[in-house]
Amino acid sequence: MFLKRKTVPLTPPPGLGKKDIGIEKSICTGEAVIGFREPHTGKLLLAVPANSEKEIADFYRRYGFEPPK
Repeated sequence: MFLKRKTVPLTPPPGLGKKDIGIEKSICTGEAVIGFREPHTGKLLLAVPANSEKEIADFYRRYGFEPPK
């Protein structure tokens, strides 16, 4: 028998939520990173590579948010 593991959503940085998620793309290479954008500085926090729609949706789900359509 196999047991299904429960996934617990990660916690976003304090004071940040779904509205603060941002994506940055490189002009030269086209590589993209997704993370939480700090409102005061514009700095991208917890940035991870995201080069496909699936990876972007996975990032949203990892933090317990519904991905955009």
